[in-house]
Amino acid sequence: MNRPVPRGHSDQITVDGEAEPVVVKLGVWISNTKSRRDRLDADQLAALTALGVDWASPAHRCAPGAPGRRAQRKSE
Repeated sequence: MNRPVPRGHSDQITVDGEAEPVVVKLGVWISNTKSRRDRLDADQLAALTALGVDWASPAHRCAPGAPGRRAQRKSE
């Protein structure tokens, strides 16, 4: 995924069994998922990587100074 999705972006999708389209807040979902990526399991990260989400790939997650990485506190 080379282009960022704005947090306010949403899409309407058709869901089987629903009479009306459902609004999916894609930007919010991506933002929340990215900020909580350290809580995703290996299968979830692999699925996102397969979809082309670059921040979910192992190389990007492990790179020192990678964007979105939080600084580790030193133990005293």
